[in-house]
Amino acid sequence: MGLISSLVFGQSKHSLSGYIKDTYSGEYITGCNVLIKDTGKGLASNAFGFYSMSLPAGSYSITYSFIGYESQIIETDLQEDIERNISLQPSVIFSPEVIIEADKSENTESTNLGRVDLGIEQIKSLPAFLGEIDILKTIQFLPGIQTASEGSSGFYVRGGGPDQNLILLDNATVYNASHLFGFFSVFNADAVKNIEVIKGDMPSEYGGRLASVLNISLNEGNSKEFKAKGGIGLISSRLTLEGPIKKDTSSFIISGRRTYIDILTKPFINPESDFAGSGYYFYDLNAKLNWRFGSKDQVYASGYYGRDVFGFKSQQAGFETRIPWGNAIASLRWNRLFNDKLFMSSIASFSDYSFAFEAIQEEFMFTLSSGIRDYSGKVQFNYYPDINHEVTWGADYVFHQFSPGSITARSGDTTFDTGTSELNYSHEAAVYAQDSYDVTDRLKINFGLRYSYFAQVGPFIRYSPNESSNGVGSISDTEVTKYQKGDLIQTYGGFEPRASLRYSVGRSASVKAGYSRNLQYIHLASLSPTSLPTDVWIPSSEIVRPQIGTQYNIGYFNNFGTNSKWESSIEMYYKNMSGLVEYQEGAQPEDNVNDNIDNNLEFGTGTSYGTELFIKKVNGTVTGWVGYTLSKTERVFENINGGNAFPAKFDRRHDLSIVCSWQVHAKWKLGAAFVYATGNAITLPLERYFFEGQIVDVYGERNSFRMAPYHRADLSATFTPKSESNRSSKTGVHSFWTFSIYNVYNRMNPYFIYLGNEGSLEQGTFEVKAYQVSLFPILPSITWNFSL
Repeated sequence: MGLISSLVFGQSKHSLSGYIKDTYSGEYITGCNVLIKDTGKGLASNAFGFYSMSLPAGSYSITYSFIGYESQIIETDLQEDIERNISLQPSVIFSPEVIIEADKSENTESTNLGRVDLGIEQIKSLPAFLGEIDILKTIQFLPGIQTASEGSSGFYVRGGGPDQNLILLDNATVYNASHLFGFFSVFNADAVKNIEVIKGDMPSEYGGRLASVLNISLNEGNSKEFKAKGGIGLISSRLTLEGPIKKDTSSFIISGRRTYIDILTKPFINPESDFAGSGYYFYDLNAKLNWRFGSKDQVYASGYYGRDVFGFKSQQAGFETRIPWGNAIASLRWNRLFNDKLFMSSIASFSDYSFAFEAIQEEFMFTLSSGIRDYSGKVQFNYYPDINHEVTWGADYVFHQFSPGSITARSGDTTFDTGTSELNYSHEAAVYAQDSYDVTDRLKINFGLRYSYFAQVGPFIRYSPNESSNGVGSISDTEVTKYQKGDLIQTYGGFEPRASLRYSVGRSASVKAGYSRNLQYIHLASLSPTSLPTDVWIPSSEIVRPQIGTQYNIGYFNNFGTNSKWESSIEMYYKNMSGLVEYQEGAQPEDNVNDNIDNNLEFGTGTSYGTELFIKKVNGTVTGWVGYTLSKTERVFENINGGNAFPAKFDRRHDLSIVCSWQVHAKWKLGAAFVYATGNAITLPLERYFFEGQIVDVYGERNSFRMAPYHRADLSATFTPKSESNRSSKTGVHSFWTFSIYNVYNRMNPYFIYLGNEGSLEQGTFEVKAYQVSLFPILPSITWNFSL
């Protein structure tokens, strides 16, 4: 009655706002549902646990709920502004069902298309590869997201390349997200709080990429008591420590991980063998501090440092090589609550990615290196005028420093002149605004506008090869233009509109549509069919234009079953892209020396379209999802494939994923996953012949062959000897075992295909055969995990 009378007589509005946090750890809960009971209206807490709703004066039943926590229903007499901070208690009692208080959810109520939030506990219940929980491999189970190749953590989203994914760790950019040449990701699951995947219409606060956003937030650290957790697996161990610096005011978390393949194998390698001193390992370290200054201000400082180091040594040949690569990331954030309706978040961040190849033979040393470094700043405001309305605006800036590739060489005390590979400097900035508004109970719209600007600046040397009479450029015959520090070389800019709407067609179903235009000013140039550390980042320039992507989406979303235990959706999308880059045929990394890398590139366009089906069971003893994508992705380059369209290397007509988790009882939890995908597109020779004693291959159209389909099944089982509620009072240690089997039925999936010759030409038995190389057979693993 309070709500009805308020609407009829138009009483003044009051705000209900506050923070929502975990009772035991004190960490803020992202995405907690705050709903008005019986109406389904409400909102979700933001990334920092803050919520704010303005309502007419009256009496309300407010439900606070989040999966994995016990819900709270609080009767509220809203006659004035109320600040209410909520502490939710994790569900520790095993129950076959988790009760949801309303039929509506973000799946059907929001304007989001192609957006998924994954809880870290859900990810940990899935089968692990060699005992390592991998965030990037988990998101590849979602429709529209495809793995780069067997064992790789690179990913492609709706026809976009790996450079078109914006990967953020506490809002700092991660340029290379893989360890072990792509077999593992750099994200330690023990330190991660929340994972947000956006593959449809990006909010206006995100820019600089065409395909997707992967936003990963680190844990803030327990502000109540000291905690430790970790695990010992087959190839790596990890340890996380967290606790209060000052209880309920400041906290810390530090998490480290290292492989020990090199340590375990060292005793078994003969010191006199060619492999003595060879090995591989990776390590990473996450750390975060946070301080709360009253109820209005909070400051976070977080950092990441990780390195892969691969080494090979041959004593017989006197040859040694070392390949280190990795990321260094730091960010400082200040959150400010000006009042119960206005929230600000500002951040300064630093990101550095570097790769090096070092080779030594006797007194000769050779080094090839590349990388990218960013200095960034961002400020954003969120304004909540009422429960039906949210306005966001802000600005961001990045200073890029690119090192496409430099070579040094020396012999003894003599250093050789190898030329230089020019550093590239650029500024990237943007302002944006977004408005999300419930026009009626059925119609909700979201409109955003972003304006971005890019400038390449000096110092810089432009090499412009002159074309000879036969149309071929020569590096010895070039025009050289020198730009001094700060000189403006080239600028680009443009508007990036984004719009989406949701129209409810029932209590638990809706139709959504969206449009977005994105500009991307940086590019990843790759000489390999898979993403490797040798890939180099380059900026837009006089020669390289920005990538432009336009995407159209439409989808139907429906929740069904008791307590909306099932979520489903079907989405269709169409995307066109321009400004795509590829290396010219036959290009090599050393071509960048004494030249500009963009002189060795080709430029083209692309299209991608498809349909994604998704059905997910969100609560109960058995949870999981099924995702299927039917899609087509093509590229067109004027000087590749005769200017005709060809399938992108990651074009896959069919992509199916099935994921399941079953809580058998308090001690046992089972997990299973199955994936099937059309084989990757590759280029193979149509015929092979001898010419002047040499074998010559004649190739067909670009990517006109398909490798065998990719499919595999994984299983896992988690055994907890003692449930959380029966934890030993003497030691306070809680432990559990995770058993997993990767590739259960030992499928030999193709990694790459090469051609070999058999027989004799003179005897007339010569023939060419194709051979498939596979990486991983069936791989069992076991990990012991603990917390205290």
